[in-house]
Amino acid sequence: MNAPVRKISPYIFHGQTTSLCSQCFSLVPAKIIFDDGNVYYLKRCKVHGVEKALISSDIAYYKLAQDYIKPGDRPHVFQTRTEEGCPYDCGLCPDHEQHSCLGLIDVNEACNLSCPVCFADSSTGKTYHRPLAEIEKMMDALCASEGEAYLLQLSGGEPTIHPQIIEIIKAAKQRPIRHIMLNTNGIRIAQDEEFVKQLAAFKPGIEVYLQFDSLRPSVLKNLRGADLTRIRRDALEALERHNVSTTLVVVVKRGQNEDELGDIINHALKWKCVRGITFQPVQDAGRNEGFDPAADRFVLSDIRKAIIAAGTPFTAGDIIPLPCNPESISIGYALRNGDKIAPITSYFPREMLVEALPNAITFEKYPDLHKQIMNFFSLSTVECNNPERLDALLCCLPQVPVPEGMGYENIFRIAIVEFLDAHNFCISRVKRSCVHFVTPAGQIIPFDTYNLFYRDAAARKRMAMSKGRATA
Repeated sequence: MNAPVRKISPYIFHGQTTSLCSQCFSLVPAKIIFDDGNVYYLKRCKVHGVEKALISSDIAYYKLAQDYIKPGDRPHVFQTRTEEGCPYDCGLCPDHEQHSCLGLIDVNEACNLSCPVCFADSSTGKTYHRPLAEIEKMMDALCASEGEAYLLQLSGGEPTIHPQIIEIIKAAKQRPIRHIMLNTNGIRIAQDEEFVKQLAAFKPGIEVYLQFDSLRPSVLKNLRGADLTRIRRDALEALERHNVSTTLVVVVKRGQNEDELGDIINHALKWKCVRGITFQPVQDAGRNEGFDPAADRFVLSDIRKAIIAAGTPFTAGDIIPLPCNPESISIGYALRNGDKIAPITSYFPREMLVEALPNAITFEKYPDLHKQIMNFFSLSTVECNNPERLDALLCCLPQVPVPEGMGYENIFRIAIVEFLDAHNFCISRVKRSCVHFVTPAGQIIPFDTYNLFYRDAAARKRMAMSKGRATA
C-alpha cells in the first residue's frame, strides 16, 4: 500500500510576530512568510479572518536587516509605566528599546494646504496654533528624556505659518538640542524672503525639511492637491541664496512617482543647499484619500531597488539598514563635491556599525575609507579636526573624521524611512522605533503608534476598539 503524498507548504514560514487587523485594529498573530520572492505577514483575526500584507519585496535584504540589529540605547527617563503592553502604554514605557534619535513637536494644526495624503489630517479649515509656553514644556520633556536631544523636528500642520515660529526656534536653540529641522511645504519660504533670512540667522544647527514629492505637476496634484512646481523651485532658490541646509522629503506612492526617484536625486544635486533626501512610503494613517493598500503600497525595499536601478551612484552595498531600527530605516551616505557624489557607506563594516557605536573611528583602522576620501577630493594630506562629522544627523552611526575644510555641505545622504500602519504593523519594529512625537502631557510616543492610536479623536477611537478586542 502506497503512503499518501505529503503536502508541501506553498511558502516558507520564517517566523512570527504580532500585528494588527487592518479592519478592527486588534492585535493579531502574524506569520512571517516568504512567498514568490516577497516577504508577507499572514494575519488571522477571529472576526475578520485572514489577510496577507506585503512587507518586503526583497527577501535577501529583509534577512540582512536582522544582522544589523544592535543593543538599544535607552532614554534617560521613561514617561509611563508598562501595564497593558505594547502599543497601549506609550510612552515611552520601560518596555521600549530605543531612545529618541529624532523628536517631533507639532506646533499647530493649521495649514495652508489640504493634502490628500496627510498623516496629521491637517487642512486649511483648521486654525489651532499651540502656545509657545506649551511648546517649551514639550521641548523640556524631550531634553529630560535625552539629556542632550540629537534632533528636533518642528512639524504641524504647517509650522511656518505659526505666528511665533521664530520664537519657537529661538526657544529650541536655547536648550540642549543639537540640530533643529523645520518641516514645511515651502509656500512661505518661496514667498517671504525676510523669513528665510531669519532662518539663516540660526545657522549652524538649523535645517529645512522640504516637501518635494515629484517633478511632475500631475503627481503633486494627486498627493498635495495642487501643482506646487513653482513653489518648490522658488523655495529652493531662496534657500540656496541664504545657504540654509535643506533635506528634500519625498512621499512615494505606487503608480505616481516611483519611477522618478533617480531624477529627484539628480535634481537635488543641482542645489548646493540640499544635504540629502528622505524617501517615505505612504503611511496609511490620517487622511489618505484614494489609497488602495492592495495596489498603492510601495514598500521600503521597493524604493531601495528603484534608487539602485535608476542609474545613480548608489549600489546595493551603499544603502544599508540603520542599526537602531533596521527593518524600518535604510541609509546611504556619500561624499559630495559640487554635483558629483561618491557613496561611502559600503566602506563601513557591519560590525563597526553594530558593535562599535557610538565611538569615533580612525582612518588607520579603515584605510579604504581614507583612500576614498583622499581620491574623491584629490587630497594629499588629511587633518581630522573638523567639528562637523558624518553623523551630523543620525546618532546611530559612528563619528567619521573628515578633512580640514570639509563640512556638512560635503555630505549627501539618502534615507528611506518606512512608518508602520495597520498593514505592516509589527510589535518588535514599534519597540525599536527611534522617531518619536512629544505630546503636551510630556509623553514621548513612537511615530507609528502616535498616528494610529494617540494623535486625535479618531486615533483614540481606534485605540478603544483595539483594546476592547484585546480584552474580549
